[in-house]
Amino acid sequence: MKKVIAILLVVLMALSIVACGKKEEAKKDYSGYTIRIYSNSNSTERVTWLIEKAKEAGFTISLDTNEVYSGDSKAVQAAEENKDGDLIFGLNETRWSQLVVGKYANLKVMDWTPSWAGEVGNYKYDGKAYGIVIQNVLMLYRNDELGTNGQELHFDHWADVVNCGYTWYRQNKVGGTTNANINSAMLYPFVDPSSPAGGITVDGWKTLWKFCADGKFGGDDWKYGIDPLNRGDVAVSEYYSSSLYGSIDTAADGSKNPLKGTMNPENWALVDIKDGTYYIAEYLGILDRAGRTDEQTEIVKAFAEWFGSAETQAAWGEQFDSFPCNTVAAAKLYPDGIPAIYQIPNFALNKVAGTDMTYAEYVAAHSGEWTNILTNLGFYWKDASDAKAEPDWANLDWATLTQKKD
Repeated sequence: MKKVIAILLVVLMALSIVACGKKEEAKKDYSGYTIRIYSNSNSTERVTWLIEKAKEAGFTISLDTNEVYSGDSKAVQAAEENKDGDLIFGLNETRWSQLVVGKYANLKVMDWTPSWAGEVGNYKYDGKAYGIVIQNVLMLYRNDELGTNGQELHFDHWADVVNCGYTWYRQNKVGGTTNANINSAMLYPFVDPSSPAGGITVDGWKTLWKFCADGKFGGDDWKYGIDPLNRGDVAVSEYYSSSLYGSIDTAADGSKNPLKGTMNPENWALVDIKDGTYYIAEYLGILDRAGRTDEQTEIVKAFAEWFGSAETQAAWGEQFDSFPCNTVAAAKLYPDGIPAIYQIPNFALNKVAGTDMTYAEYVAAHSGEWTNILTNLGFYWKDASDAKAEPDWANLDWATLTQKKD
């Protein structure tokens, strides 16, 4: 009997030690080191939420809002120049493919494998960066009297919008992740690996010019494509999937004639596009910051482990209407099935004829040339008074236009 009691005491002591260990781990405080983060997913709402939730989890973080810098290129530029980054998240495959191979002198991605690496499928750069959010660009339209008045819109390609007969929104600048993704969607049917015009036919650039010249842009009040659509200033618009449902939830705050019906649209719809749409994935990686101690690096790793976990990504997705790469998080977030905006075919993964690349890889290979063409030819002026003359397409020097201006 004494032997049995002794064994029970040993078991109880072991369980007590394990419980204490778990209790102590749960209370671990990492706040003594401020983790410096860079991201293009840095709206004021996202930054505020992440700082608060990180604090609750025992971390202190520093992350600028998009009032300081906006877009993936600006986020990377800021991190490169400041040399003080511990972690970077967001961006897209184009930027991450550059980061992981060491294109930027001051941005080195550390070797790191989180415990949830197996939950993100193919959205990973093994040992370097791991997917957190799947994004895509959407083309939406109003089907009420401020839009198509009941007419359904069916396109073969995104570019068909220029001949749809309705007003559409277009962006006002070359830079920005969403802007770039819209351009990638528009240019998809015009791929030609033999073309000196950045691997796109001249007809593709003509079409994109028409999209810009005939599209509508209304100044600072039209920061995102959802705003003019919500007010009824245009019939067709483009927007990113993250925050769509949240924007429609609050649509009445910014319009007398708002979009209605979040999950079950009442006066709006997705344009039915045969090609599908262009998806990207945002990733999370740890930067090798000079001068950071081993103890501080462990704190950064602990934060990355927490932020990319299924629990945190489900909460992030719930708050900001984003779709997680983490399959466990997705199941938590959408137990009744995947929303329609994430069931659209993904042509980013289609193979480009004549190459061994997917379209996403093709975009990454040519994105620099495309940016230079857009900039050199003066696409996306801010208002009509600054409109550029349409280029003489038959007599352009593409070898020069694909290069950055001095």
